[in-house]
Amino acid sequence: MKVVGALPLPAPHFVPRAQIGQLRAALARERVAVVVCGMRGAGKTQVAAAYARQVMADPATRLVGWIGAETRDSALAGLAAVAAALGVADPEGDSLVSARRLRDHLNSTPVLSGVLVFDNATDPDFLNEFLPTGGGVRVVITSTDRAFTGLGELVDAATGYDRIESVTYLAAATGLDDPAGADALAAEVGDLPLALAAAATTITTRRLDYPGYRELLAAQPLPDALPRQRGTGYDRATDQALGLAIDTVTTTGETALDERVRWLVGVLAMLSPDGVEAALLERKPDPVTGVAIGRCVEGSLLSWATGGRVLVMHRLTGRVVRERALAAGTLDGLIDAAATLLEPHLFDRSEAFQRRGDGTRLIDHIETLTGHAAGLPTLSPATDAAVLATRRWAIGHLIGAADLRRAISYAEHAVTDHQRVLGDDHPDTLTTRHNLAYAYQTAGRVGEAIELYERLLTDRRRVLGDDHPNTLATRHNLAGTYETAGRVGEAIELYERVLTDNRRVLGDDNPNTLITRNQLAGAYETAGRVGEAIELYERLLTDRRRVLGDDHPNTLTTRNNLAFAYRAAGRVGEAIELYERLLTDNRRVLGDDHPNTLTTRHNLAFAYRAAGRVGEAIELYERVLTDRRRVLGDDHPNTLTTRHNLAGTYETAGRVGEAIELFERVLTDRRRVLGDDHPNTLTTRNNLAYTYETAGRVGEAIELYERLLTDNRRVLGDDHPNTLTTRDQLAAARKQRGSR
Repeated sequence: MKVVGALPLPAPHFVPRAQIGQLRAALARERVAVVVCGMRGAGKTQVAAAYARQVMADPATRLVGWIGAETRDSALAGLAAVAAALGVADPEGDSLVSARRLRDHLNSTPVLSGVLVFDNATDPDFLNEFLPTGGGVRVVITSTDRAFTGLGELVDAATGYDRIESVTYLAAATGLDDPAGADALAAEVGDLPLALAAAATTITTRRLDYPGYRELLAAQPLPDALPRQRGTGYDRATDQALGLAIDTVTTTGETALDERVRWLVGVLAMLSPDGVEAALLERKPDPVTGVAIGRCVEGSLLSWATGGRVLVMHRLTGRVVRERALAAGTLDGLIDAAATLLEPHLFDRSEAFQRRGDGTRLIDHIETLTGHAAGLPTLSPATDAAVLATRRWAIGHLIGAADLRRAISYAEHAVTDHQRVLGDDHPDTLTTRHNLAYAYQTAGRVGEAIELYERLLTDRRRVLGDDHPNTLATRHNLAGTYETAGRVGEAIELYERVLTDNRRVLGDDNPNTLITRNQLAGAYETAGRVGEAIELYERLLTDRRRVLGDDHPNTLTTRNNLAFAYRAAGRVGEAIELYERLLTDNRRVLGDDHPNTLTTRHNLAFAYRAAGRVGEAIELYERVLTDRRRVLGDDHPNTLTTRHNLAGTYETAGRVGEAIELFERVLTDRRRVLGDDHPNTLTTRNNLAYTYETAGRVGEAIELYERLLTDNRRVLGDDHPNTLTTRDQLAAARKQRGSR
């Protein structure tokens, strides 16, 4: 059985409710049931969780997925996690595509039984796209928005318990034998389970009876912000009950414990309402945090999700904590404390792909924190800086995890906020613009990347100076984008100048200097200067082994590039030998699904083809294509490259019809994803024309070559190797037609 997500454990003294049976009956009739209440705190999450635990107890169940659906991003992240658990996640790490793939998989898999729970959903139109309509998995949606009833049958949680359930709960939770007093208290808080749990905490901790608690409740003040946001007496009583419980739990008389409990309650209110991993809260060696967690759970301010690894604060409790802090002028401090908590857990970008799940959870916290920060008119400079730093990390992680669609959207918003908060010329604003340009570059949006890099370079030179490492990094990336756009001469010239400056400013062994040497060698190879490329790669490999070690990802990358250059130089046997050893090391160091491992497998297939081992090449390309689609997604530039090369290998094997069909589909997709003028799109047009010619469709080939030659000259220039190749192939095709 797959259990995915933070399924809540039963609340203390949980009272089985009629809605659980209603939900079970509704799902026997319908695929989707909706649990709706008029206000938060009515226990709809506990009803859904109780049903999910019943489903888990059925030996036929294969899937239980718990998805926090308060925001679009959290819903997509939860769906992507379920898709990953089932092995159907899309794959460039694109959570939107993963969600659609999961829906399609569930629709087509009737033997997969279980339940998906979308908790605290807010957008019925958005969520509707991802709900399965067939198969064996049922869906539960909890929400305060009755518009969701348009998606399925209503199971109404109303305002919570009925009166008998309230009195039963209070008797069990407080130990008081006073049904009349329990009845009066339940009436005062509207039978709301969350308010009753808060009341029980205060009653038992302060050893009160019901009249004493009600007297204390009536005297409990509210921050000015709260009454304006509530419409009923029940609302006010709930806020007062939660405030009393917070004061009770955070006041033990032990200074160190009280301080830690207040810190814990504050940071949990600032982070994702879908739960916070306990490991995130650990301060070693620090037993006080463990005691504080236990106190908050016992006091019903926090609860454990399944497995005891994730702590959850009810959204209404979190709101009260934040609004009390706002009234007291301490909300800025809570935001800073939460950002400070996250900072040591923000791992290096080089780990992003392997730790995609960890990164998704951290970004959930960062987005929640960003939302709370946006609710304050001003933040202290230190808090602003801390929150913005987490957002810059999130951009880098999303790029490294290959979730490029989300990375670009996230970076575009972050640039706007950095400019508003810090100003256009602040170094952190410039860094965020650099990251956005890199996201464009990685996604194949080369024109936008060049435009942004060129403007950024002007600003970094003006603000930081020509020799600042960040200025050098922008020059380096601009050169790489020129190369991708086919402007190879400009790329080489810029790389050579950057390399000179990197050596002078950073030193020969600086990692950035080594990266520039690697990229310059690649540009030489692109320009047909293969001998120079090999010489540079061989020296670089020696230096990277010495400086970084044999297993560093950059050392492995240079081995891959050297093998590629050997193949380009006709040294195919050496290339194959180097690729095969490298593939073993990539699998050991990076894992089978890492993009660099997939690249090595792709390049090995290319080398097999060059060596005449066409059958092996096709077999390997087909396996790589399956894995790139699964790991990177159909539209990732690397996936498109594998499809292109597979088509070419079909042509080499004489499977011309299959080659033409595949080239035509790749051309359509490259035009859509990369644009008409991207060099890779132009290459596919060239190869398609050649395959038409091979198939005897010479007229079509000539027509395609002629249009392509015009575009190659415009985009790449008259002397680019690809332009020269197209001229030669056009001449050969014309000669072939003339000889007939």
